[in-house]
Amino acid sequence: MTPGGRKLVVLGIASVIIALLTTSVSLALYHNSGDIYLDRSRPGYLPDEEEIEQDDDIKDEYTFNKSGSINGAVLDEYVEHLEQEIEAVEAYKNPFGADVLSDENLGI
Repeated sequence: MTPGGRKLVVLGIASVIIALLTTSVSLALYHNSGDIYLDRSRPGYLPDEEEIEQDDDIKDEYTFNKSGSINGAVLDEYVEHLEQEIEAVEAYKNPFGADVLSDENLGI
């Protein structure tokens, strides 16, 4: 192996070691700072039991049958569920206004 080849191998090994060290340090900081628990986008994140709010008023969402016949009864059932959703949206005060995302409405 030529001296230039050895230097290239050493450079490659050194760069991999530096990458592993910096990644390990950043992951340790991420975990130790507690930010890992704020990242709700992680796959497999499960909230603590005290974070889960049980709401008995929540109904299962209606899903339109993707396969099957379409007849008047199916369409009437779909329209009935759609009207319930529309009523729920209309129950909000100014549902499409700019103040919907205000701190007060979000409970912040």
